[in-house]
Amino acid sequence: MAFELPNLNYSYDALEPHIDARTMEIHHTKHHAGYTSKLNAAIAGTDLEGKSIEDILSGGELSAGVRNNGGGFYNHRLFWDIMSPNGGANPTGEVAEMIDAAFGSFEEFKTKFSNAAATQFGSGWAWLCYIDGKLDVCSTPNQDNPLMQGGCGGTPILGIDVWEHAYYLNYQNRRPDYINAFFNVVDWNKVTEHLNNAK
Repeated sequence: MAFELPNLNYSYDALEPHIDARTMEIHHTKHHAGYTSKLNAAIAGTDLEGKSIEDILSGGELSAGVRNNGGGFYNHRLFWDIMSPNGGANPTGEVAEMIDAAFGSFEEFKTKFSNAAATQFGSGWAWLCYIDGKLDVCSTPNQDNPLMQGGCGGTPILGIDVWEHAYYLNYQNRRPDYINAFFNVVDWNKVTEHLNNAK
């Protein structure tokens, strides 16, 4: 079955003022939709057809078309899911405990994650990953992610898109301002769901 562009759980303007409606609409209906259709075209008639996106991305060597568009499909699906207009509070429960264990405190985690996102050269992503029973932060270029061969390893449970199309209409070249604003929309309940699925 072909991959489908996922619906958002909120309206395009729901994350304002942190992420503006026009950026959300273009990002979802143009960029993510484009990755979805190009992924379907890239796997049509191959042995990848019918596999889950996780199995495809973690399965070893990938063609450029599958790597770029499969990554774009997977990364954005996670990105939309871990944001909410009701987000922004600090994590609680197991995620909070694991963040404290890995980084010392939530503030230290934010610093490390923000630095990974801000210093990713050009386009890419920063991630919070579950790996070997603990959490770690890393970044990847383009639409790569930790699941892929050559990625930083682990299963992503939180990610931020630092391609310019994710923030340029509202923040121009001020990537750190966008990263800071992102924490106001993170839904830590959803991050907890992804952590539980990763275990």
